[in-house]
Amino acid sequence: MVKNKDTEGVVQEQRDPSLNVLDVLKYLLSYWPWFLASILLFGGYYLYDYSKTPFMYGQAQTVLIKTPANTPATARFTRASAGYNSVSVASETLQLRSKELMRQAVEHLGADISYSHKVGLRVYELYDKSPIKVKILKGLPQDTWSLLITPISKDSVEIGGWKDNTDRAPVRLAIGQAFRTPLGEIQLDSTSHYLPGSFGKSIRVEKFAREYMVNFFLSNLKIKQMEDDAFLLQMHLEDRSARRAGDILTELITVYNRTALEDLNQTAVNTADFIKNRLQIIEEELYEVETDIEKLKVNNQGVDVGTAGQLYVAEGRAFQTQRTQIETDKRLVEMMRDYLTADGKSKELIPNNTGLVDANVEGQIVEYNKALLRRNRLEEGSSMANPVVQELDQGLDAMHTNILRAINNTLSGLQVKINNVQREENQVKGQVMQIPGKQRMILEVERKQKVKEDLYLFLLNKREENALNQAMTEDNIRIVDPAYGSEAPMYPSRLRKVGMGLAVGTVLPAVVLLLMLMLDTGVRSRQDIQKVVTAPFLGELPMEKKYDDKGIAVSKTGRDPLTEAFRILRTNINFMAINGAPPQVITFSSFTIGAGKTFNVMNLSATVSYLKKRVVMVDLDLRKGTLTRRMGIKFRKGVTHYLSDSSVKIDDVLYKSDLSEGVDCVPIGVLAPNPVELLLSQRLDELIGELKLRYDYIIVDGVPVAIVADGSIISRISDLTLFVIRAGKMDRRQLPELEKLYQSNKLARLGVVLNGVKLGSGAYGYGRYGYGNYGYSYGNEKKSIWKKIFG
Repeated sequence: MVKNKDTEGVVQEQRDPSLNVLDVLKYLLSYWPWFLASILLFGGYYLYDYSKTPFMYGQAQTVLIKTPANTPATARFTRASAGYNSVSVASETLQLRSKELMRQAVEHLGADISYSHKVGLRVYELYDKSPIKVKILKGLPQDTWSLLITPISKDSVEIGGWKDNTDRAPVRLAIGQAFRTPLGEIQLDSTSHYLPGSFGKSIRVEKFAREYMVNFFLSNLKIKQMEDDAFLLQMHLEDRSARRAGDILTELITVYNRTALEDLNQTAVNTADFIKNRLQIIEEELYEVETDIEKLKVNNQGVDVGTAGQLYVAEGRAFQTQRTQIETDKRLVEMMRDYLTADGKSKELIPNNTGLVDANVEGQIVEYNKALLRRNRLEEGSSMANPVVQELDQGLDAMHTNILRAINNTLSGLQVKINNVQREENQVKGQVMQIPGKQRMILEVERKQKVKEDLYLFLLNKREENALNQAMTEDNIRIVDPAYGSEAPMYPSRLRKVGMGLAVGTVLPAVVLLLMLMLDTGVRSRQDIQKVVTAPFLGELPMEKKYDDKGIAVSKTGRDPLTEAFRILRTNINFMAINGAPPQVITFSSFTIGAGKTFNVMNLSATVSYLKKRVVMVDLDLRKGTLTRRMGIKFRKGVTHYLSDSSVKIDDVLYKSDLSEGVDCVPIGVLAPNPVELLLSQRLDELIGELKLRYDYIIVDGVPVAIVADGSIISRISDLTLFVIRAGKMDRRQLPELEKLYQSNKLARLGVVLNGVKLGSGAYGYGRYGYGNYGYSYGNEKKSIWKKIFG
């Protein structure tokens, strides 16, 4: 594929695809009527809003939060005793912004009732300058109502202007007379401002819900710490009345101090009650402790716990000695029992005089030993068969058994003695072990007595201190600078309002226009085309709404922008020379219908004919025949007849036009059912060849290339194809397709024409139309501002 290089000699500006700040400014300034109308609209609205918005005044007040560091010694002692050793500025600020404090301030000042009068569009708050004061005799804080009071004479007023959805006629009341309304009973009183000058001037009295006014004042209240480590606060309040704002600030501090004092006093009263109750309780506890001490001394029979302990220890040692002796006797008896019961010991002598405690057992042992010795002597002189020996053996056995029985009885008796002694000893030991417990109990009771006595004395001191504190309480916050402020309103400001109107009136259309610019995807200017398409750009044709019934908008001597644009286009076409000669066959094409091909064909033909050139227009749009219809030629034969019938001569299809002298036309003939086949016939080439011999320029009204194939077919007979783009109608996303057409040479020597550009709109072109605004506007008569805005 060979790239097109037909750009030599064509007058083009250097492509600058980027948009700079100057371009944007020109674009916005081209819509100056929008800005003017917007500025007038918003400026007027903000001026009207300024004229009807009530003035707001500001009042400031500086207060000092008292702390132990900045409080006199006596007050510091009082506050420290009450638990106020540390002060948090943030906490105090939050308390000052509490709804309850503001509610009490509003209630005390009656700030939920507004007195105002209207001067022009603006309503002014009267507050303490009102000649009338309304006293609510029966009503609720949340009630809302509004009425209009007009002083009539020195002792009567007229009430009307109800805003309670009732249709009641005005009534006349005497000053000081109670008046019943649907929302309660009220009474009207006069003030020092009730003067003859106020007669006949209506005053709007409005009762707002108290919570509404509380929220209103809190929303306009600002409190800030003057220094990071200072206890100075600056309070600032905005209101429709400067005096009321100052009164609210002062009353807020008064309510705060009163509440704080009530809290301190209430704390003191509660503290006194607490101390009194505790003293009664401690007195009862002291009585119980002293009673316990008395009982302990009675239980010890008045003997000292230490002396009683020594007696118990001596008695315990005596019992221990007695138990040891008895256990020794028991052991001796057990040894004797063991000896008697041992094997082989039945016929032996029993030891005696061993210290047994039982004398009877000792006697039995002595008798047993004597009988045993006698028996042994008889056995030595005779044998065991001796009857006397046998009788002695029986006696010995009986005596042995009796001795053993006596020993067992002795053991039982000794064990009983041991148990008795052990019991007595344990009792003594128990008494001894109770001594520390009793001593501990006595110490514990004495310690309780000491604690109760100290606590009792401490509470007595605190009772006196609390009474002293109650008599020395002072305010928590002191006003350093009373409420102050300028008599001039803070806002609304005329300059600020008008400036806001000018700013909004300027910014809003600018934003809208820039959004339109960013969201607009249509081709608006040469820059849009040259960013993508490298084909020669031959001209921009401005939008023209004034033309004749055939669509001719140019004239031979015209100096209007459109005529100048066609002259420039004519010149640029001549620069597209072929071998030194200007193109003779010029075909107009586009992507879609409605681009303005026929309009351009007719006006370019007229423009070329003004140079004494012979021009013929050929309508090759065999599907629609727009050019033929526009020209209004009464014909018998046309292009379709010539292409389909070889007997038709060229003179049979040539007609004179009334566009300009030297301009002829070849109409379509009839709409053909097979336009592609007709355009492919050799007769088309013969027609164009014959016309070349007769005319200087052959201008062809072609068909859109994106719809049918006719446009590509016609390209073979063309020396130059002018591709028409309608500004604002063609999407910029189609431009790459046009570049492909140019690079592929499907359309002969492609050149681009931008049609329907709006002069002065600046849309994407920012007022620049390729070959100078000078050429487009030279000779035009200047329009008045009114005509420029409204056409």
